[in-house]
Amino acid sequence: MKKVMLKTTLSLAVAMASSQLFASGFALNEQSVSGMGTGFAGRSSSADDASTVFGNPAGMARLEGQQVTGGVAAIDASTDIKDVSGRSRGTNKGDMVPFTAVPFGFYTNKLNDQWAVGFGVYAPFGLITDYESGYQGRGFGSKSEVQVITFQPTVSYAFNDRVSVGFGPTFNRIAGTLESELTLNPAVPDTKIKIKGDDTAIGFNAGVLVQATDTTRVGLTYHSKVKYKLEGHTEVNAPTATSSALATGRYDASLKIDTPESWDLSVTQDMNDAWKLYAGATWTRWSRLKDITVNNKGVTAAGGGLAPGLVGTIKEDQNWHDTWAYAVGTSYQLTKQVVLRTGLTFDQSPTNNADRSPRIPTGDRTIFSVGLGYAVMDNMTIDLAYSYLKEEEVSVNRSNALASYNAKYKNSANGFGLGMTYKF
Repeated sequence: MKKVMLKTTLSLAVAMASSQLFASGFALNEQSVSGMGTGFAGRSSSADDASTVFGNPAGMARLEGQQVTGGVAAIDASTDIKDVSGRSRGTNKGDMVPFTAVPFGFYTNKLNDQWAVGFGVYAPFGLITDYESGYQGRGFGSKSEVQVITFQPTVSYAFNDRVSVGFGPTFNRIAGTLESELTLNPAVPDTKIKIKGDDTAIGFNAGVLVQATDTTRVGLTYHSKVKYKLEGHTEVNAPTATSSALATGRYDASLKIDTPESWDLSVTQDMNDAWKLYAGATWTRWSRLKDITVNNKGVTAAGGGLAPGLVGTIKEDQNWHDTWAYAVGTSYQLTKQVVLRTGLTFDQSPTNNADRSPRIPTGDRTIFSVGLGYAVMDNMTIDLAYSYLKEEEVSVNRSNALASYNAKYKNSANGFGLGMTYKF
């Protein structure tokens, strides 16, 4: 029991560290509907609305007056699981990511020619996977849910009409719940393990925006790493040694983990009064995740099947690598009220075949996006966006003393965005 619980708690760390990567394809990469339309190719250089608080804080210097941008991004994902083998038994329906919608909101206020302030509330990371009851790989993850909510007050300063900088601390609240089911004996119910943990941590975003020429704008944004120390508990419901009745054990759990920093560089090029081109590249330092150390201790246990006094530490290698994402996009001002957008994104995965988990069965992805902005009135714009994501086929190969699970996963998703910007 000690070894099983330690490995399950380890999965909590992996899922939380991986949530940004998984979300970039399935849930929470979209903090801007206007940016979503161009595949986020100009995220650091466009500064089209108040969502630049996240995209590049320096972009607030380009926005006149006060602006409010809000919206919601929704993801409808599907998964095909095939070529399954292993010692476990069960079903493999896939489609374990439920329909998910995530709201966001930003505000900016240009105080004078030099200074602007703003703030944002958004969800940068998130993960929800919920397999069917009886899923064959349930011993390595039956349900995962991780949520991060970030509040970011921000300030920008324009040195002149060409160069501006911006900075904002981020206050991040993370909470996660993970579940697994282990078949110790086919004649008795599964051992069910549920893990919960949370923490609050501080990071920052910073950026610089340069109007290099009258028609070319370059932006660079840095999103810092965030150091978390999650505190929570592991709850186990297991058959006792003498009957099929379930005994419950509750164990304190803690772990330290750093989510990686990233750099985003993008260029916005005005071709003429109607056409704009965008290009961008994002580098993320996932190589920080070499291993994870988890501590379980603690104890309130009832029932003859669980031993009190569990204390343990485990170190497990992950060996992730740094990743690049590349995007190109364009927008066309069709009429005074309507702008059309499209973009193409290529996004690497940091995982490898040896360590990939059913909780994060993700691979390299290609994303095609289209969008539309409609100026309902002079001071209000509605933005719509749609993205189609397709991932390469990847392998999941997991095993321990109790079970093994091998399968091939192929993921795809449809993303939808609805946003509004109001100027006053």
